[in-house]
Amino acid sequence: MDLNKVRNIINSVKDPDIGISLKDLDSIDKIEIIDENSAKEVVKIVLKLIQPIYWVARPINNLIINELRKEFPNTKFEILVTEKAQDFNSRPVLPGIKNIIAVASGKGGVGKSSVAANIAASLSSMGANVGILDGDITGPSQPTMFDLEGNKMQAVQFEDGTTKAIPTLKHGVNVASMGFILEQQEAAIVRGPMLAGYFSMLFEQIHWGNLDFLIFDLPPGTGDIQLTLTQKIPLTGAVVITTPQEISVADVRRSITMFDKVDVDVLGVIENMSYFVPPDMPDKKYFIFGEGGGESVSKEMNVDFLGQIPLSMDMREANDGGEPLVIKYPESKQADQINKITNNIVSKIRLKNKELMEVPTVQIKL
Repeated sequence: MDLNKVRNIINSVKDPDIGISLKDLDSIDKIEIIDENSAKEVVKIVLKLIQPIYWVARPINNLIINELRKEFPNTKFEILVTEKAQDFNSRPVLPGIKNIIAVASGKGGVGKSSVAANIAASLSSMGANVGILDGDITGPSQPTMFDLEGNKMQAVQFEDGTTKAIPTLKHGVNVASMGFILEQQEAAIVRGPMLAGYFSMLFEQIHWGNLDFLIFDLPPGTGDIQLTLTQKIPLTGAVVITTPQEISVADVRRSITMFDKVDVDVLGVIENMSYFVPPDMPDKKYFIFGEGGGESVSKEMNVDFLGQIPLSMDMREANDGGEPLVIKYPESKQADQINKITNNIVSKIRLKNKELMEVPTVQIKL
């Protein structure tokens, strides 16, 4: 067994998200023969990849095995994919959370909360530890999306003497919402000066633990509240939801401009309710709210277009029933589209994390 040849073959494989060879990413941690005396040699390979790794681990494994078998058809290879180390615990705000994604919309009524819930559920279905934070005080939706209406968060006292609320786990997602804190009638009449305090409570007094992703369901709009939130929270990036019609697309421009002002990367635009396919006529598409608005504004504002989600009765039934569509109807076309969009978001995040790891640290010798 020529381990140098094995190393060279692995180094030539490219990370499918980032488009760079594993050699240039310095991904090989260890290569060793672990059972030299067996009839069939066993070679163990340990890789360190840029997080999150849930989506890329299997494709990388398959790419490497296929290449190695061309040269070593009688050797058994075992590949362990791990994450490159990054420090998230020392962060003063929301420590222990690797990636924080804001889901935003310039206006209400575009299905922002529904898309946020399904992205969270899609991420969880791949094995990631996921939370969703419902920041819409006057219209919290996540209690309905996850069948948690009337739920109250439990408070726990920690060893350091602090007391924090614990999110509720439902459908594999940790959920926290202003709807768990305020009564529905109370939430509707909260005035502007009180909002900042409630928002600070959401992300300062909740114990999330270690998460791969926290989805932040922002309130609709682009005012002071949204600006304040995005400045206080260490966002990995933002996703903007729109529908195809011009009145919604116009608000997307304002949302992207807002994130630019606070130096938050826009991961892309998602177009919801893009078209309707009648169940009895699967070959037909009806563009009820117009066509192509999300893609055109993405090109105009120079951000990625992450995908389209069709309008469907299944989505409405799943939302009202408290179970995200990707869980309730996993074989549906809508679920397939949402999962593809989620994969696109993860690819963007991995590329961003690579860039962050390359930022040099300044060292001063005294």
